[in-house]
Parts: sequence; structure tokens; C-alpha cells
Amino acid sequence: MAARTKTTKDRPSYRCTECGWQTAKWLGRCPECQAWGTVEEYGAPAVRTTAPGRVTTSALPIGQVDGRQATARTTGVPELDRVLGGGLVPGAVVLLAGEPGVGKSTLLLDVAAKSASDQHRTLYVTGEESASQVRLRADRIGALDDHLYLAAETDLSAVLGHLDEIKPSLLILDSVQTVASPEIDGAPGGMAQVREVAGALIRASKERGMSTLLVGHVTKDGAIAGPRLLEHLVDVVLHFEGDRHARLRLVRGVKNRYGATDEVGCFELHDEGITGLADPSGLFLTRRDEPVPGTCLTVTLEGRRPLVAEVQALTVDSQIPSPRRTTSGLETSRVSMMLAVLEQRGRISALGKRDIYSATVGGVKLSEPAADLAIALALASAASDTPLPKNLVAIGEVGLAGEVRRVTGVQRRLAEAHRLGFTHALVPTDPGKVPPGMKVLEVADMGDALRVLPRSRRGEAPREAEQRR
Repeated sequence: MAARTKTTKDRPSYRCTECGWQTAKWLGRCPECQAWGTVEEYGAPAVRTTAPGRVTTSALPIGQVDGRQATARTTGVPELDRVLGGGLVPGAVVLLAGEPGVGKSTLLLDVAAKSASDQHRTLYVTGEESASQVRLRADRIGALDDHLYLAAETDLSAVLGHLDEIKPSLLILDSVQTVASPEIDGAPGGMAQVREVAGALIRASKERGMSTLLVGHVTKDGAIAGPRLLEHLVDVVLHFEGDRHARLRLVRGVKNRYGATDEVGCFELHDEGITGLADPSGLFLTRRDEPVPGTCLTVTLEGRRPLVAEVQALTVDSQIPSPRRTTSGLETSRVSMMLAVLEQRGRISALGKRDIYSATVGGVKLSEPAADLAIALALASAASDTPLPKNLVAIGEVGLAGEVRRVTGVQRRLAEAHRLGFTHALVPTDPGKVPPGMKVLEVADMGDALRVLPRSRRGEAPREAEQRR
């Protein structure tokens, strides 16, 4: 008897457990999400048809849908409300991720206490600490309220039981990787457990109209741990950033179904807790009576918020054959590029044989190209040992040909510098409307920009931009 031909239904199929990508053969790395070791074999699903069922809620014209049920409620922390788009929407699920020790639990405990009231109870569930440990932190930061409930649980069924008992308006779970479902095999924090826990809490939030804040762990690369599906399921994804040796903390929106994703909230972490910074530019500046060589100010955009930051540079004679290049808060590649531009286009040849140190003030990280001009001027000022003029900010991207290119948001940057009392600015050509009373010098290349140094004030000065009203 002839052997039976193997049909397509009998062939094994493979699927990525991280993103769901399917293939007919096994691969060590998923080409869709670039994850290693996540492609596993699974049986080919049988073809099924679903019969139409009874409609639970009739479809309405979009203009007749009541939008008041999705009105955001403030968290009591204005900087977090800014990132969320006004506050927490009932039924919304927010995922907050960050490195260990950055201040996630401190911030959310403060939010839990400030958002609790007679009409809105808050439930804080901790899976990483005991209830007494959380109480000690609450005493330290003053996060005590009669309508804030605290529970230490690592079982999903117990968490759902607390929801039935307390009926909170806000649930905070710290963290989603520590809670497990008894119906799913695997240790807490595994992909299957994280999917099940997140899915159950999302369903509970939508059914009850309860806002939920989930704390997520991150990997060594800084990505959110667990399946990528978790980020797709939640409504808002926030990243908590900051250097543990600095006071500044940034909450950056990555995904937001209810607002913009380019907002940034600024916080200051101290011994008494964490507080929002409505005007954080003071952390990044060093006020001096007289200008110092090797310093230059710029205005960076964190989301849509302009921040005035200070770039510092120091050059000394090298004692080793290969001079040192050390950076802090700046990208090493951009500093190296500015050194090459200054040497080739600015005719500053003394930089190649000297040790060069460059840094920012206050722990801020400058990665956008708009800080190129400030970095180049700080390096040139340090090399010539001549300070830049007082109350001067520099904004612009520098190309390899030495040209100064335009950047986005120049008018917002100049308005912030003018608000803080700066009177002079170096910007690319055609900056737009200039704040009244501020002198703006348009520079086309590094040759024009270097003329602001006292030693280089020769030839034609940069042309002053007309004030556009």
C-alpha cells in the first residue's frame, strides 16, 4: 500500500513566543523582533468558524458616544499629569519601567497617597517588599492617607480578591513580574506568567473602570523585561530615567493612547522623597560672577520642554602617547566629531595632542544635534583659555563641512533662554521670531561662531538678526 502523502496540516509550524511571528521552519533568532531562542514548535491550528453571537452593546454613531466616562482625573503630581496627558483615565492601564533604585516605588507611593480620597480609594499591592517596609517609606515621604490600602501579595487570585473587597479607583502593582497565576505553569516573571497577570488585570480595569499602574522591570539593555506583547496591551508606557548619582529623574512617555508621546516630566529625588520640578533648568547651570574658559550654555528639548544646560570642557597637556578623551553626559562620538571639525575647519591644531575632558552639569544627558555648537565652542574656549561672553547661549547642529545647520524649536529655545535672563544667543541663519530685547547672532559656519571668542574677533562679525515682531 502506498505511503500516505504528508499534508500541509501535518507539517510542524513554529512561532515566536515573544511577538507571535510564524514560520514553517525553526530559526535561532526571530527576524521580526530580533529575539534569540524564542521560536518554538507548536501544532498547526485547526480551521474553525465562529457563528455570529448576541450583541451585548449596540453600536452607536461616534458622535453619540458619551466621552465623559473617559475624562482624566489628576494624580496629584502635576509633572506626572503632564506626561499622562492630564491625568489618569478611568480604565486605563499604565506601565512604568525603569532601572532598580531609580525611584519608581517612591513616586508611585506618593501618587497613591495624593490620589486617594473619599470617592476614590487606592490599593497599593507590593510583591517585592513586605507591608511594613512600604509603611516605613510612606512615613519618610509623608504618603499616609486613610483611603490608601496596602497589601503584600504575589498571587493573582489574591489580588483579584482584594479588588472585589476594596473596589478601588486606582490600583498600583509593584511589580508585574513578581505576581503569578496558580493556573499557569512557570515561575513568576516568565513570559507566560507576565502575559496572564497583565491580561487579567487589564480585563479587571476595563470592566470596573479602574485605573491601573503597573511597575515593570528592565533588562541590561534598558528594554522592558517580558514579552513585547505587554507593551501592546497596555494603554500607556512610561520610562523612568535618571543617573543614581544625580538628583534629576525624568519620566518619558513612550506610548500614550490619551495624549502626546513627546512629553517629559522632571523630578528631583532627595531624602524626603521625590518632588516635581516645574522649572528644572536651575539644576543644569552653574551661576558665576565672571565667565570661565571652557564653558558654554545651550538649550535642549526634552520632549516639548526646553531646558537650559551647561557644557564644560577642559584640555590639558597629555603625559601619555595616546591622549585621553573622557565624556560625561555627552555622546563620545559627537564630541570626537566636534574635535575633528575644530581641527580641520576651525584651524585649531592643539587639540589632537592634549587630554580632553567634557561633561554636562547636573547629570543631564545631551544627545540631540542642537548641542553641537555649544560643545564646539566649549572645546575651543578651553583650548584657547579664553572665556565666552557672559549670558550667551549657543544653539545649532554642526556638520562635517563646518556649516551650522538649523534645528527644530529654535523659537521655543530662545524664549526659554530669554526667560532665564540670557541676553545673547548664537543660532543658525533664519531663526524666526526673536524675543524682544535679546540679541541673536546668526552664524553660517564655525568660522563665524569662533569669532565670539575674544582672541578671534577679527574680520567680519556675525550679522545680528533683526527682531521679528
